[in-house]
Amino acid sequence: MLSTAPRSYALLIHDVLLISIMGVLAACGLIYEYLLSHYAGRIIGAVETAIYTMIGLMIVSMGLGAFAAKLIKDPFTGFAWLESLIAICGVSCILLIATFVGFSAVLPQVIAQTFALPPDLVPSGGVLDLLHEIATLSPYFFGVLIGFLIGMEIPLIARVRERVYGEHLEHNVGTIYGADYIGAGVGAALWVGIMLSLEITEAAVLTAIANLVAGMIFLTWYWQKIAWRKLLLGTHGLIFALALAVYQFGSDWTLKMTNLLYEDPVVLSKSSHYQHLTITERYLTADRDPVYSFYINGRLQFSSNDEHIYHSMLVYPAMSVTGENPTVLIIGGGDGLALRDVLKFDPSAVTLIDLDSELVEFFTPEDDMVYYRESLVGLNGAAFGDARVEVLIGDAFIEVDNLRNNAKTFDAIIIDLPDPSHPDLDRLYSDYFYGRLHDLLSTNGVMAVQSTSPYHAKKAFLSIGKTISATGFAHVEQYRQNIPSFGEWGWTVASKQKVGVRQRLQAMKSLPADHFWLTRDLLIASFEFPKGFFDEVEQVRVNALGTNRVYQYHSEAWKVEMGLYRD
Repeated sequence: MLSTAPRSYALLIHDVLLISIMGVLAACGLIYEYLLSHYAGRIIGAVETAIYTMIGLMIVSMGLGAFAAKLIKDPFTGFAWLESLIAICGVSCILLIATFVGFSAVLPQVIAQTFALPPDLVPSGGVLDLLHEIATLSPYFFGVLIGFLIGMEIPLIARVRERVYGEHLEHNVGTIYGADYIGAGVGAALWVGIMLSLEITEAAVLTAIANLVAGMIFLTWYWQKIAWRKLLLGTHGLIFALALAVYQFGSDWTLKMTNLLYEDPVVLSKSSHYQHLTITERYLTADRDPVYSFYINGRLQFSSNDEHIYHSMLVYPAMSVTGENPTVLIIGGGDGLALRDVLKFDPSAVTLIDLDSELVEFFTPEDDMVYYRESLVGLNGAAFGDARVEVLIGDAFIEVDNLRNNAKTFDAIIIDLPDPSHPDLDRLYSDYFYGRLHDLLSTNGVMAVQSTSPYHAKKAFLSIGKTISATGFAHVEQYRQNIPSFGEWGWTVASKQKVGVRQRLQAMKSLPADHFWLTRDLLIASFEFPKGFFDEVEQVRVNALGTNRVYQYHSEAWKVEMGLYRD
């Protein structure tokens, strides 16, 4: 091509092509990084740890790949094969991870059924546990592999550019890195704007196809400079066919493998813009309703057969002492179950803040709902259809300040947030946030806070209570109850009055709103803890904004619980 056009014009075409390819590949690389981090968090459960570990491993692997690129003698042929390898890894990695994890989870049951073992003798431990641990860590293997391959791209394309120019280029590396950084920025925007809302296999396939197309353009443009080009062309075709098959059937396969990770069949597995939502269904007997369990990012949020315990314990202590027709603020609770119990107290108005509009919409009644959605909307009593309810979609950290600026006050605040398993959630357990909520409470107001497990995450539980105490509340108390799906769980209740909620409950003869399970005496008894439970509260620190202490306490407790290290 250089012989049929002026040299400068021909070189410009090569530059535009190579820099564009580098930008596309950089976008793909960043999406692979986010995609594997996201999926690792879903499988492993510790979202924050998984994300940071994956990103760190991939960055190190990219460095190793950059060193290894010098071993490739022909940059044209090497780069063409490299893009094929990255594309096939991108197409298949999620399917392979799901298969490994699902197989390792179901293997003990397969062995038990094969040898007709009784249920209490299902094999566990030893090699089986090791196999499951290896499968669980398999996202990191693919992260390292793809990171290593991605790391080879910049050195190879830089060498291709110098071969095209026929000389050493003084600003070659800067130009390539510039394209890489801009492309990565585009990839980040695509991930946030589009990919997060897609099924993860679909996101992986679309990224791999972009990778494949860039490789195909490179292959055809530099056809005469590439060895084994016909084999490469056929390989690209096969990978493209595989990508189409995975796009068509991969989500179903991944769902089947995901089913193996849950005790019950999965009836819904979808990603909203902010989180992955899973619903499982268990049939008991013909005369009983199915049991539905709801998971966010692989963590159980509620089970329909015992959620009434959690939500009544969260709502009733605060709402029972707020007086008639209170105004109520609920933070979180996008499933509408806490809202259902709040409405039993005949509030004059309820404001609910949740980040995820898709979650709220799923639990809001509408025509022609699928059967399991009908059951879940029925579980919350179609609470979002109540005219007294106002839903604000947004970050509670920001929305609370907006309410303060508008001089809003509430007689009760119910905080129904997930556990502080991520720094973004930790700020909603901070002294700063609780101080803002203190300002929103009326003089007789009461606040109730989901406070994680006092048994499994004791320091986090104590820190939440201590943090609330440090923000101006006159009386702060903690209480607990056993929930079959979770084990022992805890809550914190705080008021501006010096008379505590427990004492005010004791003065009542019965609860203001009837409940089919909860009684006044059971509620009062939940404020009792074992002897010496609060002895270590002095060693536990307040969760000041930015310190992430509650997140750290919770993360450490989770690691101990999983046996990753001993406390």
